[in-house]
Amino acid sequence: MTGTTRTDLTEQMAVTVEPPRSQQPRSIELGLLANWPQFSLLMLINAFVGAMIGLERSVLPLVAATEYGVASMTAALSFIAVFGVTKALTNLAAGALADRRGRRRILLVGWWLAIPVPLIILSAPSWSWIVAANALLGVSQGLTWSTTIIMKIDLAGPARRGLAMGLNEFAGYVAVAVAALASGWAAQQYGLRTGPAYLGVGVAIAGLTLSTLFVRDTTAHVALEESRRASSDNAAKPPLLDVMRRSLWSDRGLFSTSQAGLVNNLNDGLAWGVFPLFFAAAGLDVRTATILVASYPAVWGMTQLVTGPLGDRWGRKPLIVAGMVLQGVALVGLSASRRQGFWIAEMVALGVGTALVYPTLLAAVADVARPSWRGTAVGVYRLWRDLGYVVGALLAGVLVDALGMREAIAAIGMLTIGSGVLFAVRFTERPRAS
Repeated sequence: MTGTTRTDLTEQMAVTVEPPRSQQPRSIELGLLANWPQFSLLMLINAFVGAMIGLERSVLPLVAATEYGVASMTAALSFIAVFGVTKALTNLAAGALADRRGRRRILLVGWWLAIPVPLIILSAPSWSWIVAANALLGVSQGLTWSTTIIMKIDLAGPARRGLAMGLNEFAGYVAVAVAALASGWAAQQYGLRTGPAYLGVGVAIAGLTLSTLFVRDTTAHVALEESRRASSDNAAKPPLLDVMRRSLWSDRGLFSTSQAGLVNNLNDGLAWGVFPLFFAAAGLDVRTATILVASYPAVWGMTQLVTGPLGDRWGRKPLIVAGMVLQGVALVGLSASRRQGFWIAEMVALGVGTALVYPTLLAAVADVARPSWRGTAVGVYRLWRDLGYVVGALLAGVLVDALGMREAIAAIGMLTIGSGVLFAVRFTERPRAS
């Protein structure tokens, strides 16, 4: 140890000692396998987001008619229209805010806003309180569902977006179906409002707890993917209003996906508001009608496990066109059928058609936008898509009041077929990164 002091030895040892693994910076990678723990957590959280909607699907139209005496179909469906407006506008804000403020923060705000919703529904003295609660639910859904979608796109990278969106929407809409069944059971046991409301409080608290304790932001994944994109590939980050302008017509991709998304959710607004009353008018009890109503999102949710990755393999356009046409045919068939067996088959077909469209449209939007403005593009698309709830509720209400339920369902089915044809003519498939 000649010529070596204690201080020299300490300095030499300090150079070779690495910090514990838990304290080292976490490496950032793109891909489902590399990010499967966080991706799986976000799927679970999205299931809770979907459950908040599912708890309403089987009971609120019946609550309007039986507890509040709302006779007009247009007035009864006002809760869906208000939900659609607030969710659509919040989607737009959530996408832009996620690009600027981070994804996780927006997700947490959304869950905090969800907690009062079932409590308001439980204690509502009039139908207007139910409508107000659904406005708040729309804000919550716009923040939570938008951010979970954007975060999963961030994690998956460009090669498996269709699969990522299939998994995301599978979790969300299977949960919608399960919650619809659960709310129907709880409504029969404890009352149309009481049972679903208590389930809703539990779902909201669970979603908030998981998001607070375990979700990590995905901003670093965005930066990594952006650094790998060719600088000449639409490099400028457009302002929000410019993205909205493009979606109205000039951008073939954004316009085509936006109009198809709007019509798709127009169908879902019809299913949400009219189907429970349609089946009840045919003499079905609450339990049987609930099973029929829930079969549509159940098939929709599960089939996306197949349709999501097919969009990566076959391209976006064939699946979207086929899905829109199939939805339209199923609605026209439902309007003409008078037997429960046919209704089941048509609800299954409607679910398959929606599954072909839903994850594929989201993946197509992500193909169009650069990572740096992906959140904004998804927000604009989801703005138009969820305005479909508004158009669907208002159009269905007016048509039912004027013509009847069967005629309203048939008319919206024909509109859906027309949307699929427009998509086929207007949309141009973009090459996707591998």
